[in-house]
Amino acid sequence: MMSPPPSKRRLRLGFVLAWIMAGCLHAATYHLHPVRGDDANSGLSPQTPLRSLARASGLSLQPGDRVVLAAGQTFKGQLVLSNVPGTAEAPIVISTYAHGDATANALATIDAAGHAAGILLRNAAHVQIENLHLTGNGGGMLPASQGSRDLRCGVLVLADQPGDYAGIRLAHLAVRDVFFEEPGFVRDPREMRTANGTQHYGWGIRFIVSSPAARLRDLTVADCEIANVSHTGLKFTAPSNGIQNVTVERLRVRDTGGPGVQMSGLRGGRFRELDVQGSGSTKDTRNWKRGSGLWTWQTSDVVIERSRFLNANGPGDSAGVHIDYHCRDIIVQHNLSAHNAGGFYEVLGNNHNIAYRYNVSVNDGHRVKGRNGAFQEGKLFWLSGYTGDKSPRQGPCNTYFHNNTIFVAGDIVARFAVAPTARGVLIANNIFYLQGRSQTVTGDQNRPDVGEVPAIPNVVFRNNLFLRPDNWPADSVLQDAAPLFGDPGFVNGGGVRIEDYVPRNVELVRDRGIPILKIPGDERGLPGGLRVEQDILGNRIADRPGLGAIAVPLPAAAQANR
Repeated sequence: MMSPPPSKRRLRLGFVLAWIMAGCLHAATYHLHPVRGDDANSGLSPQTPLRSLARASGLSLQPGDRVVLAAGQTFKGQLVLSNVPGTAEAPIVISTYAHGDATANALATIDAAGHAAGILLRNAAHVQIENLHLTGNGGGMLPASQGSRDLRCGVLVLADQPGDYAGIRLAHLAVRDVFFEEPGFVRDPREMRTANGTQHYGWGIRFIVSSPAARLRDLTVADCEIANVSHTGLKFTAPSNGIQNVTVERLRVRDTGGPGVQMSGLRGGRFRELDVQGSGSTKDTRNWKRGSGLWTWQTSDVVIERSRFLNANGPGDSAGVHIDYHCRDIIVQHNLSAHNAGGFYEVLGNNHNIAYRYNVSVNDGHRVKGRNGAFQEGKLFWLSGYTGDKSPRQGPCNTYFHNNTIFVAGDIVARFAVAPTARGVLIANNIFYLQGRSQTVTGDQNRPDVGEVPAIPNVVFRNNLFLRPDNWPADSVLQDAAPLFGDPGFVNGGGVRIEDYVPRNVELVRDRGIPILKIPGDERGLPGGLRVEQDILGNRIADRPGLGAIAVPLPAAAQANR
């Protein structure tokens, strides 16, 4: 079949653009004001606003429509949008609008106390939620609330019917103080020993796929803040591959009772410029009090980069970033991990092609088993075979760990655990600056990795810089075949800025690395290849890499003579 001539193609394009513009021109904007509004109004102007979120939930929204809440005002209840038909060209928008009584930059607030969520999107596509403050401090669950009966969220995106739901974007949201129980509720200490908690909790932002025939995709969370919630800050939950193509950037998370960020069943994601501090917080008696800064389960093809993970707390887990079991193709790069009780490097069983590279770790793994209720040792480095309490051990396969800078103060014992089922391990070009002792420990799961450890196949362990020969435990099944020793002379060892770990002993580290090649037996390598173009500070990495996370550049005169 012949293509139409260019003139007809332009004419058809013009009709399409005109149709889109016509839709946008007829889109409605519905205004809400909790004091001056009236649910008998049309809501179509600031002078005739609606009053309640319940009334707004009953609107028949069309592509391009907007629902805007009065700045500086508090709306009690929840906004529920079910099966709303936004499009990529004309999304439905939920936001704040300025008016004469509002102070500059004020946001509208939704108080979801007594409800499942401040905003509940159910089986919705192409919706943007932006410029709002969401909270919900206690209140249990009111009978009229829609959504799950056992949780509270600032925003809950739910896909519980078959379908493909794309294009949800959350931006410039502040989610704070979200709890299910009333202030003063005290959790049984045994609750924090359960896998993910069994009771009612508050969560920041959640994406849930509960139907095996449903899929959420093309999701964005950008420029948001989550603080003081009793469980996880940002959480994705789905059957395998039920959530696809996720971007999370410039997210600030503080003082979550559980993890800062967690994902299950996700395929394809970029998580960058996150600032997660205080996961596993004990500041409120309603908190779960355990959680890593970020962790993944049954997740694939994800990059976690240029982020900060600090001060994770808890009696178990609670690393900066940890990769739980059944994951594939996860890259953790260009991050700062500091003072996390559980550790820095934690990769559990049945994980394939996981990489930690060009990260800085400071005093991670300081937890001591048996102290303050801790039931797991803190571990600086942990390769585990754990795949569930009732499942056989299956070690991680093809794990890349290179060009990390690791500092541990003298009052912390640096603990290492390696599963006998691991296979395919590369450890190269790292700086291990351990001022105190190092020790081999078991894996700390219900059936710990103990017993005679066979030789692990397909290991490349060489060319790492140690402060002293005893920085790596002599009884570990893994040993560096060609170690280097010396003091890199950090600018400010023990600090929590990346720049504190610029080496001043330049000749010891510059161009001293080895090329990173595929692990023997690994036919796949890593997504995007093994070569890294920039270090953690953005410096270009030369053809021959250096040691650690920071590529010390040559002086300008030396570069000119090359």
